[in-house]
Amino acid sequence: MPPSDFAKANIDEIVEQLTLDEAISLTAGVGFWHTHAIERLGVPAVKVSDGPNGIRGNHFFMGTPAKCLPSSTALGATWDPEVVEEVGLKLLAPEAKLRAASLVLAPTSNIQRNPLGGRSFESFSEDPYLSGIISASYVNGVQKGGIGATIKHFVGNDKEDDRQGYDSIISERALREIYLLPFMLTQKYAAPWAIMTAYNRVNGVHVAEDPFLLKQVLRNEWKYKGLIMSDWFGMYSVDHGIKAGLDLEMPGINKWRTLDLVNRTIQARKLTPRDIKDRARVVLELVKKCAQGAPEILDGDGEERTVELESDKLLMRRIASESIVLLKNDNVLPLKPEGGAIKKIAVVGGNAKAQVLSGGGSAALKASYFISPYDGIKAALEPHGVEVTFSEGARAYKTLPTLEWDLETETGERGWIGTWHTHESDDSMTALDQPFIAPRLVDETRIFISTSYPKGITKRWTMRLKGYLKPREKDTNFEFGLIAAGRAKLWVDGQLVIDNWTRQRRGEAFFGSGSQEETGVYLLKAGKKHEIYVEYCNVRAPADGDEDEAIMDSNPGVRLGGAEVANADDLLSEAVKLASEADAVIAVVGLNADWETEGNDRRTLALPGRTDELVEKVAKVNSKTVVVTQAGSAITLPWLDSVAAVVHAWYLGNATGDAIADVLFGKQNPSGKLSLTFPKRLEDVPSHGHFGSENGKVRYAEDLFVGYKHYHHRNIEPLFPFGFGLSYTTFSLSNLQLSAPVIDHATSSFSLTATLSITNTGPVTGSEVAQLYVSYPETSELTHAPLQLRAFKKVKDLQPGETREVKLELDKYAVSYWNDRYQTWAVENGEYEIKVGNSSVSKDLTLVQRFVVKDGFEWRGI
Repeated sequence: MPPSDFAKANIDEIVEQLTLDEAISLTAGVGFWHTHAIERLGVPAVKVSDGPNGIRGNHFFMGTPAKCLPSSTALGATWDPEVVEEVGLKLLAPEAKLRAASLVLAPTSNIQRNPLGGRSFESFSEDPYLSGIISASYVNGVQKGGIGATIKHFVGNDKEDDRQGYDSIISERALREIYLLPFMLTQKYAAPWAIMTAYNRVNGVHVAEDPFLLKQVLRNEWKYKGLIMSDWFGMYSVDHGIKAGLDLEMPGINKWRTLDLVNRTIQARKLTPRDIKDRARVVLELVKKCAQGAPEILDGDGEERTVELESDKLLMRRIASESIVLLKNDNVLPLKPEGGAIKKIAVVGGNAKAQVLSGGGSAALKASYFISPYDGIKAALEPHGVEVTFSEGARAYKTLPTLEWDLETETGERGWIGTWHTHESDDSMTALDQPFIAPRLVDETRIFISTSYPKGITKRWTMRLKGYLKPREKDTNFEFGLIAAGRAKLWVDGQLVIDNWTRQRRGEAFFGSGSQEETGVYLLKAGKKHEIYVEYCNVRAPADGDEDEAIMDSNPGVRLGGAEVANADDLLSEAVKLASEADAVIAVVGLNADWETEGNDRRTLALPGRTDELVEKVAKVNSKTVVVTQAGSAITLPWLDSVAAVVHAWYLGNATGDAIADVLFGKQNPSGKLSLTFPKRLEDVPSHGHFGSENGKVRYAEDLFVGYKHYHHRNIEPLFPFGFGLSYTTFSLSNLQLSAPVIDHATSSFSLTATLSITNTGPVTGSEVAQLYVSYPETSELTHAPLQLRAFKKVKDLQPGETREVKLELDKYAVSYWNDRYQTWAVENGEYEIKVGNSSVSKDLTLVQRFVVKDGFEWRGI
């Protein structure tokens, strides 16, 4: 029978028929991306795929070209649940089907506790309410498309360094009111099919083994019925996780839940067969949902495909432009190239031509297409005859840029030729010259092989890569960089240029398995095609302090980068000269996937290298300097007062350049609002001083005062507040009115409606977000944040002079706090204050009303 017939399966009957070994097999994955099939009982395997900002598919190495969407911080900055649901339904779910995946490993709903967090770009917001509502919309969109969503990382995984060992020490109230709340809201409003546990401990216990979080909170209080899975290699025992209620261990490589270990644990009476079948039942229920949601996937051929519709491109462009936040505008934007007022524009900055798609790690994918900021700007200006000049100005990369667009094969194809080679034996370091399989074209120079090496090859194997650098117009010194998760050497024209084989320095690349980048310089001759040859072996080289020559069985990889050697002063001078000759300057600067990535945290909020100096110098010679910043979280802008305009563009995916151009030249009126606070300095960040792991402990000492709540509490002025964003028009908010609060003790419910009017008082059509914040009674004996976001509404496409009425509905979440004395949610008696405006700072919260709760109550669940 076809696998999709499992949609009609009787789970009780199948659980009854399972042998113990079959049940054990179901509780852990197979390979890197699949659940276990039980062919005897017609149980199909389900494929999962990473998905925070796009669906990569099975392969990091030579992956299927895919749509890369704006980062989660960008989606959060839309403040638009409707558009995020549209992303899930119209883009993510169809992409999952094209990758033959039934379950998406997204969204990420951790809190941006600190912008230094390596995966901050993957989470929606520093605010739990905004994060929860956007997350629920994401899940609803994906699941309406027949694909399951997996909300992650449950919970307290808010930094990357030491993530598998650190203990997040969080007070009960902060845990409930800040860190669990996004997951709670997503469960209430969307019911995700799966939840992925975090790597870390919370209050002493690894989450994957924590009966309090998994059984008491998820299963008992929230009545969660979906699957609970581990993060990849996020299990640390056999019996603890199974007893705690973790249904599925992922992946199936180097796993704990082998037949041998689990059976031995059962024999030791640490587990019972019933424990195993309870976990297997939930896996089967997920497989049934997948068969019901998208049966064509299970009946399909399993091949991954790319389909690029023009309607999808337009949608991606619109979503990207709607997430962009206008931070400053001294009447210079939008730039108007029409009519000849602007004849020349200088584009400068390290990000202008770079392929900056998203943050790094599991969010990374191979984009089906990419529009750079430079290309988007140039395309927008070409019809108007505007000259566009360019200078990098200051280099922004952490590791040398990859070279996939600079290499070609002997026959002129883009890329190089790779061959796999077995060794004389599993223990030998001697590779055979004869390729193990036929040579293949490789169009990447960041080659994260992961588990995509050939089946049947020896345990130790070698990969050889050969191509040719496209000829240069003039003689130039070229610096190469080589990183290996394993060991590697680089030869140019037969000369050894880099030895990262004999001895290494350990680094952070390839999920912490890679070396540091080793570099070497070679003189490239004008007009010559230089031969590039890399030999890589999946056995790590010894390093000082770590002589272990481990085999990279799950994270092998090699990365070749390079750039022409340039004098930093000359680059700056060139950019300044071009800026002085132009009618306006667009500086495109920021971070990239090297700086913001899974696996490690940032060390500073500053932009890299001499970027800040570049912006200062071009602004001095051109008063019309517009800065476009790219970063998944907050950065410092020491030159802010010197420039005419600042546009924050996050990571925008495939449509980056077109979306930026749409905003710069007025095709799109910016409507994004910051999903996190931009501090003036690192020391102002709430968790500063206790963000790191100290002897394995991360103390959440800021407690309830996360994000903007800290800035209000300490009366610290941020650089840009949470919820802030300008427009090319202006808005007026007025006439705030509240209905009488309604409390139903029988159902433990609360409701109140706030109505207000929004008027477009400016010259162009625009969209505005009404943000409602609640202050709890001053009579309370407990500490509460001064303001908490509890409702918002994006009012779209208001015409000049148009007024619309907005309704904001409040429920029990708007007035509840966690009572740690009685282990319950509680609503206090007293007078509550509501403030409504267009950002979180007091001067923007112009509408104020109050209401009284006379008869408070307690509640549990969701």
